[in-house]
Amino acid sequence: MEVYHEPYDVNCPVICMDEKPFQLLNEVRQPIPMKPAKPLREDSEYERNGTCSIFIFTEPLVGWRHVEVRNQRTRMEWAEQVRALLDVHYPQAPKIKLVMDNLNTHSVASLYHAFDPETALRLAKRLEIHYTPKHGSWLNIAEIELSVMTRQCLGRRIPSITELSDELSAWEQSRNQIQKGVDWQFTTKDARIKLKRLYPQFKD
Repeated sequence: MEVYHEPYDVNCPVICMDEKPFQLLNEVRQPIPMKPAKPLREDSEYERNGTCSIFIFTEPLVGWRHVEVRNQRTRMEWAEQVRALLDVHYPQAPKIKLVMDNLNTHSVASLYHAFDPETALRLAKRLEIHYTPKHGSWLNIAEIELSVMTRQCLGRRIPSITELSDELSAWEQSRNQIQKGVDWQFTTKDARIKLKRLYPQFKD
């Protein structure tokens, strides 16, 4: 995507966002800790504690990411996350280029659903939205961050939103401290070859 190859602009940073459902699970029996030559052993039975949604925002060029956990993934949650992005994390940026998939909740209309017209318009004016192609959400760098987060944080049973939030907050802080960025090497020329089927066909 061309937007990833543009030079860094503090007045219009590129931010990628994505969200992930997560099932909260509690242990029925306490796992047996690992010992030398013996792996962790846990019972196959578990207790379901409902589901939640993980929202992640990342600015690839500076190696920043922020994670939030919410009970649901409705228009309201997305709009509230976007308002926090603009007003809390990037209050000085006149505009933000927001890269995300085209889920039906990911739209300016959600801002008007959640807030009064003046607030929604103020937020919308600061957004330049770039949707990833249908079946091409892997072009969203936030998916890379979600993959890393899943491997490093979510490989065990977590029983509550509070515990999950604490885990992800610690992961966010650690990953931001080492400023781990993304070296994006997929070019527009590559896309026209790999994603040829997504381009319109014109006949003479």
